[in-house]
Amino acid sequence: MTNDRDQRPTQKTIAKLAGLAVTTVSRALAGDPKIARSTRDHVAKVAASVGYMPDRAAQRLRTGKTKLISLILDPHPEILGFGNSLIVGVTAALRDTGYHLNITPHFTDNNAAEPVHHIVRNRLADGVIFSRTEPFDDRVQFLMENDFPFTCHGRTEFSAPHASVDFDNVAFARLAVERLASKGARSICMILPQPHLTFSNHLRYGAQQAASATGVDVLFPDDISLDDTPAKIEHWAREFRSIRPDIDGFVCAGEASCLSISAGYAGQSLPHFVVKDTSPFMAQINPSADRIFEDIELAGRTLGERLLTQLEGGNLPEPVLFQPKVSWED
Repeated sequence: MTNDRDQRPTQKTIAKLAGLAVTTVSRALAGDPKIARSTRDHVAKVAASVGYMPDRAAQRLRTGKTKLISLILDPHPEILGFGNSLIVGVTAALRDTGYHLNITPHFTDNNAAEPVHHIVRNRLADGVIFSRTEPFDDRVQFLMENDFPFTCHGRTEFSAPHASVDFDNVAFARLAVERLASKGARSICMILPQPHLTFSNHLRYGAQQAASATGVDVLFPDDISLDDTPAKIEHWAREFRSIRPDIDGFVCAGEASCLSISAGYAGQSLPHFVVKDTSPFMAQINPSADRIFEDIELAGRTLGERLLTQLEGGNLPEPVLFQPKVSWED
């Protein structure tokens, strides 16, 4: 014969321990803003103490919702801690909402649309978040056609409005080249992401704008990209320094490429660097490099908030474009 302790705790269990009605417990666990925050916190504490886990299958049958958000992550190396910072930000946005985060990995050698199709067709989540957008991204088109809530980190060129959060890479590249030119650099190199990605076009355009305004030369090598491994970029830099000894400045769109290029130039006089800074490590590793900050955690939180707005029936959020923050003073 079993007793209550042997059984899986339910909302009725929590209601009894918390001294509340089952309906109140249910709404509190769902993050209903009409339930006082103190009550929601109390219910959450009791639920945690008894090891309560919602029956998602029953919840899905009852409401048609999974209460899951899927964050699709690519293991690209150009930004240190990108995935972790994005997860922290999205998780902060989902706190006390009743939604939970599910991580869906995607590897860049596979079709980027496959994970999205799988999630939507099998209703594995209520909404999705993804990054590394393309100008006419198949994922965005598919999600819009299926009226499935999403936000993307990065912009597209679709005329139809959709929720996006992005960093102004045009401004980043322009500021970086202008900074190097002001320090006397005349021949500047910038390794770009793969050309099919939207932010690759933005980086190129911003750098070309500044090059035209300042009279410097900017080189975009076509035999290396930010998607290459740090070891490959280091090897490339070791050969490049002999081929192009005139290069006296690098714009790095992530810390990893900056560290790899620096390693490739080991034993040689280092060019000037301007690097996109997304973690606290760059200032310690290469304090002489000028840095431009991109807040990935804030981007993650904003992505989560914009998706929640859609899931709660609000108007489609306007695109968000975060501006660069420089580490130097003119």
